Amino acid sequence: MYVEHFPVAPLGCNCVIVGDLERGEAIVCDPGGEADKILARLAAKGLRCVAIVHTHAHFDHCGATGLVQAATSAPTMLHEGDLFLYNDLQMQLDAFGVPMKAPKLPEVDRFLTDQDSVHAGDVEAGVVHTPGHTPGSLCFLVQGDTPVLLAGDTLFRGGIGRTDLWGGDGRLILKSIEQRLMTLPDDTLVITGHGPVTRIGDERRHNPFL
Repeated sequence: MYVEHFPVAPLGCNCVIVGDLERGEAIVCDPGGEADKILARLAAKGLRCVAIVHTHAHFDHCGATGLVQAATSAPTMLHEGDLFLYNDLQMQLDAFGVPMKAPKLPEVDRFLTDQDSVHAGDVEAGVVHTPGHTPGSLCFLVQGDTPVLLAGDTLFRGGIGRTDLWGGDGRLILKSIEQRLMTLPDDTLVITGHGPVTRIGDERRHNPFL
């Protein structure tokens, strides 16, 4: 299993590539921007994107989805609860004062639900529905010698996702974190939607919001 994350424009979203190096297949999570950078990382590892998944549908997490799909023909996936956001990136950009025209996004090929799974070769990403940051917020759990959680904007190192945007719910995000994420092993590596990685045990002990 190969896991790589790196920030992409416009707001430093952590795009994550999870791949099976032997099979040459990969999942791309949250292609927020800089499609050329994402495609170059795939090519450097000899990986073919077979799925594009989203932890949620804010513009900074899906802005490059159309370009990545056009280059790879990979299906696009997210939770149906965030379809209203996915379908109106221009509204989001205008609300944030970003002076640009929204990129064209492809149709959603598959709506993900809790306990679904997405595969790339022998690598499996389990779907965990964690509403709160947005109604359709998802995390993706990849099992291995050390479990890896792609947490999107649900959980950060020392923080949690904001809930003052469209469909956010402060009580619901805490419920999602406490009931779905804090049950994971302490050594689970958490790749957050922005900023540095953390581990479940560290957040259980030190996160002031929990």
